Amino acid sequence: MGTKMNDALHRLQENGRHIKERLTWIPVLTNWCKTHLGWLNPRRYIKRLDWYIIKKFIGTYIFSIILIISISIVFDVNENLAKFTQYHAPFRAIALDYYANFVPYFANLFSPLFVFIAVIFFTSKLAGNSEIISMLASGISFKRIMRPYMISCVLISLVTFYLGAYVIPHGTVIRQNFEAMYKNKKRNTAAENVQLQVGNGVIAYIQHYDDNHKRGYGFCLDKFENKKLVQHMTATEIQYDTISESKYHWKARNWKIRSLHGLREKITSGTVMDTVIQMEPTDLVYSKGQQETFTSPQLREYISKQQSRGSGNVVQYEVEYHKRIASSFASFILTIIGLSLSARKRKGGMGLYLGIGLALSFAYILLQTVSSTFAINSGWPAMLAAWLPNILFAIIAYFCYRNAPN
Repeated sequence: MGTKMNDALHRLQENGRHIKERLTWIPVLTNWCKTHLGWLNPRRYIKRLDWYIIKKFIGTYIFSIILIISISIVFDVNENLAKFTQYHAPFRAIALDYYANFVPYFANLFSPLFVFIAVIFFTSKLAGNSEIISMLASGISFKRIMRPYMISCVLISLVTFYLGAYVIPHGTVIRQNFEAMYKNKKRNTAAENVQLQVGNGVIAYIQHYDDNHKRGYGFCLDKFENKKLVQHMTATEIQYDTISESKYHWKARNWKIRSLHGLREKITSGTVMDTVIQMEPTDLVYSKGQQETFTSPQLREYISKQQSRGSGNVVQYEVEYHKRIASSFASFILTIIGLSLSARKRKGGMGLYLGIGLALSFAYILLQTVSSTFAINSGWPAMLAAWLPNILFAIIAYFCYRNAPN
């Protein structure tokens, strides 16, 4: 028995020695990674001071969101309680369909404002406690102090962009449906005299379209080749196929097709015909705020499709698409302004600079709204309208940074 145990231990030792010999490359690889890929290690950039500021930044940012959104909910409930009661909105729908989507929508919309308030608030407190002075006196430059602020902005910008581009649009659909049912009782569900290009040289016309039933009346479809009409289709009614696995399926009733070949004409007609027409119900009816219900990939696809049709009703969609990207970069610009304004220790505390910060934040939001309105109504380029607030405030941020304590 003892001999067998000794043999087993000997085999285990031999196997362990072989495994150790085969894994000698692991320490070599580890040393190589430390030597050549050390710049990828987050600990190289995020020190104890950085963690201290990042925790204060993110904590104050979340606290400001909770505080301001809570106040907004109170005012919104007070304003809409009568309508909710009048239209008998159930509590579950109010809580889950409306306010559960109201909070992330407005939190994300005013995220640059919350970032600015957070920076002004906790940086002024650091300066009031002489912590900024201690950092500068110990040889830390103002640029080095900005590092944790920028790291925090990267995290906030990535989260806000992802939410605004991919998550919140789905919730906006639910919130707008609730508002149409229990709050405003107004929703654009019909369109008159709609004409659009649905293909290369193919023009569709609908006299009246009812979005509730996905049905159009007085339909015409004209096909042109070399600017000459070669086919003219009419139907008293068309119905969109909502259960089809693919898009663009319509059912035409009481249809007639005139095919023109020089001086010859061929007429065919029928009662019901399934056909494919490159248009959808969303192309026919526009409701206020519809662009907010599209994710960014859907917006990009919709804009491309409408531009290929020659439609001019895409400016608000382009503004929304570019504004989602521009708003993410606004956090960096407003953080630099807020840090530069509040880093000095002054008599009177942070009241004055908190007021300046709020004024600049509201000025940014106002400029963003005005430029978007100009783009929609006056023909401004959508990209310029979305990025103009960032460009102007980047100039302000540069001058504030130049005058910051060093």
